[in-house]
Amino acid sequence: MKSFFGWLCVLLMVPAFILSGIAAGNESQAVKGLGTILDEKIPIQSVALPQNSYVFDDNGRLISEMISSQQNRVYVQYEDIPKVVVDLYVLSEDQRFFEHIGFDAEGMLRAALVNAQNQSVEQGGSTITQQLARNVYLSHEQSYNRKLSELLYSYQLEKTFTKEQILESYLNAIYFSHGTYGIGTASTYFFQKQLQELNLAQLVFISAIPNNPTMYDPVENFQQTKERQERLLDSLHEHGVISTKEAQEAKSFPIVLSIKDKMDTHPDYVTYVHQELKELIAEQEGFAKKKADGQDNEELLSKRVNEIISQGVIVHTALNTDIQNKLQASILKHIPASDAQGAAAVINHQSHTIVALSGGKDYEKFTFNRAYQAYRHPGSTIKPLLDYAPYIDLTGATANSKIDSSEFCTKDYCPKNYNEKNYGTVTLDTAFKYSYNTAAVRMLDTIGIDKGFDYLNKFDFHKITQKDQRLTAAIGGFDHGVSPLELANAYSTFGNNGIYTTNHAITKVTDLQGKTLYQWEEAPVRVWKESTNNEMKKLLASVVKSGTGRSAYVSKEYVGGKTGTSNDYKDLWFAGLTDSHTAAIWIGKDKGGNVSSLHKYGPQNLIFKDIMD
Repeated sequence: MKSFFGWLCVLLMVPAFILSGIAAGNESQAVKGLGTILDEKIPIQSVALPQNSYVFDDNGRLISEMISSQQNRVYVQYEDIPKVVVDLYVLSEDQRFFEHIGFDAEGMLRAALVNAQNQSVEQGGSTITQQLARNVYLSHEQSYNRKLSELLYSYQLEKTFTKEQILESYLNAIYFSHGTYGIGTASTYFFQKQLQELNLAQLVFISAIPNNPTMYDPVENFQQTKERQERLLDSLHEHGVISTKEAQEAKSFPIVLSIKDKMDTHPDYVTYVHQELKELIAEQEGFAKKKADGQDNEELLSKRVNEIISQGVIVHTALNTDIQNKLQASILKHIPASDAQGAAAVINHQSHTIVALSGGKDYEKFTFNRAYQAYRHPGSTIKPLLDYAPYIDLTGATANSKIDSSEFCTKDYCPKNYNEKNYGTVTLDTAFKYSYNTAAVRMLDTIGIDKGFDYLNKFDFHKITQKDQRLTAAIGGFDHGVSPLELANAYSTFGNNGIYTTNHAITKVTDLQGKTLYQWEEAPVRVWKESTNNEMKKLLASVVKSGTGRSAYVSKEYVGGKTGTSNDYKDLWFAGLTDSHTAAIWIGKDKGGNVSSLHKYGPQNLIFKDIMD
């Protein structure tokens, strides 16, 4: 009988607590009433349930679902829940739901008697409101303390929300097995249909699960779920909700599961989207300026990002799935060596957006993404940005101007041309398209290293530092180097008349109703004059027409680019652009090994050709 008296005490404590609060409030205005105390101790303004967020491509197609807090949930509004579902849960879980104030004394007494007979807490007599309180605010611990808390939370819920709002929250909160929460999610997970598309048999079938998600798991225990479905159909018939015919037809309807896998495509691109979302929120909410009191600012930012994702947002991106698929296929095709890798970034420089990314061959989501995390020596692809454009901009030279490409030495630095040949005085066009190192170094030396880096530093190369400001940088000699995405970003300047704008994968972030929450603010910077840019485009075009990049040529209104090779053939590069798109491709080994066997073949050029053709 100990169990019985425990439950009886819980039952009696609540009305006693309410009556004593009212009496105390009547006797003295100085003493707070029960309602005020509960409002202070249990303030409930909303029922916040984690929701799924989504990533869309440039055509508004879903490419990835972001599931927060391990709760796969697609929220359904009350008006979109079929009436038979509401009737079923009220009948099976809480028949006096629309009458009680959050708890049902009759049901609790019945549970107390059962528990007393079994000497254990086996039945809780919980109302739908209590179950919602337990699922959202409390634990599932079987104790009388938790039960009392549950009653108080339920009282607050009933005071704050309508019955329909409570039912809506409850039907979106309950667990349906396999990490699936809410009846709308169960509909799409088990049948790949919206809730409104299900027939009576299917609706009651999934409604059988939450009573015991393990026992009635349709995947593992289909027959048990089916038997409970039929019992629920009988109950609906007995209470006049459905007819005899409807019950029989629903029982005989063949249930065929169609399990929905989580949508998660294009891992290279989506991995970067997650990183950029973090950067966007940090910029928009000023995390760089915030002071963390005893907490790591990065930790606070990660927490905030998770909060945003759990609210349910749509991340709209510029992903062009056709280009992305071409890029991935081309990298696999042109880099057959098992120990060689490749990465690339493709930008639409007209819209300032990143349209495709390759993090490497056979890339797996959230692993090391070479497109933006691999920093490698850029070789001669740095020459247009650090040497030629600044030299032309400052001296007024043109593609037909002359430059000395003979032997160059200063102190202990004597760069060599490919094949160690000297070519004397040549035009800038010749020096550029055949990538003479001595001419490039001489240009940087002429304008001054500081001047050259004044131009380069406008491109936000994150790992180029003060220590890199030396003549060796003229031909790509840096401590760390650049990433493919950084290089593509910089080269997009040539497609914008000498104006640099940071390109982004995310076009905007909206809530599920379409309201814009976050959007990048463009901050264009003029790097060099338009006349300089015109000369540079001539030089870049010459490379693919008759220079080192001939195999990258495509028939477009405009095409140009630059090849690059680091010392000992550790890195092979091509960076270039057409009239609308810019790309940078890197080939090499993760640990910096020699890839000279691929050099003559020029896979980086062929990948550019594939994606731009």
